[in-house]
Amino acid sequence: MTKKEHINYWLKTANEDWQTVNYLLKGKRYVNALFFAHLVLEKLCKAHWVKDNIGNHPLKIHNLVRLVEQSHLNFTGEEMDFLRMMNNFQLEGRYPDYKDVIYRFYKSAETKKILKQVNYIRECLLKKLQ
Repeated sequence: MTKKEHINYWLKTANEDWQTVNYLLKGKRYVNALFFAHLVLEKLCKAHWVKDNIGNHPLKIHNLVRLVEQSHLNFTGEEMDFLRMMNNFQLEGRYPDYKDVIYRFYKSAETKKILKQVNYIRECLLKKLQ
């Protein structure tokens, strides 16, 4: 696959996951929606990693901050703090006992607030790939 094909792969799967976020939100599956929101950002960061590095295969990591640091992306300190916070949600989808504890904290209003910021970052990442 070419570099462009790798980038398109990450874009396509991020778009599919964003649709899943919205589906889960409508179904009131808030923690699951946040897990998929993390996946969306991760895949878009991996698209940038491919764009900005010689190789076409980013590290098999989930840490958004590390992916951003290994690309040419420039985010504010506040945006990087948000990405650090979003890293928490990749754990929640993987470890059921952790997920059970967190369910009581993320309800509709909190999730929608976070997803609004996710969408802002998502749009920034997409724009920077054009």
